[in-house]
Amino acid sequence: MKKTTLFLSLIFCSITLLAQEVENRFQLGARAGVNFATITGDDFEDPNSRTSFYAGLVAETFVTEKFALQAEAFYSGQGFDIEETTIAGVTVTPDAEFQIDYIQVPILAKIYLIEGLNIHAGPQFGFKINEEIDTDPTGDGGDFNTDAIKDFDFQLAAGAELKLTRGFFIQARYTYGFSEVVEDTDAHNSTFSAGVGFMF
Repeated sequence: MKKTTLFLSLIFCSITLLAQEVENRFQLGARAGVNFATITGDDFEDPNSRTSFYAGLVAETFVTEKFALQAEAFYSGQGFDIEETTIAGVTVTPDAEFQIDYIQVPILAKIYLIEGLNIHAGPQFGFKINEEIDTDPTGDGGDFNTDAIKDFDFQLAAGAELKLTRGFFIQARYTYGFSEVVEDTDAHNSTFSAGVGFMF
């Protein structure tokens, strides 16, 4: 009886320690923040950036104490602003937003420099879910559907993150698209983002 009790106790302790180890090495979370997005390239004059937002989910797993891998899936509002142009006092194009919205899926390698502070980088895969020109971004009207932007964008993401107490973190990141946004045109997504998150 004593041997059985001791054996069961050892099993219980082992399961508890394993669960704690898994919890420490794998975490789920959420992140959200603001995007400052534009298009850059030789065939595209640098327009003003579009200010929008991103929001989604995070999964991080530690390989060692200082190295981790992180996968994400999030909505990302991107694109650029179009300035009003006039010819002989006549408005040719009004102020508008060219809205290009994606589901972004980055796979990041994270290096922890000191406790809580990491730098990270990796490939990011963008899947377009919406594309339109909006002459009334704050209202319900002014939407014009377009079909000029490619459905997929391959990007590189890099940034820094600081983990605070109680699971909260802040981060800043830059992503650059290596795919042509428009077929046979040197135009690429360029996005700076900053925001906050929480690991459960």
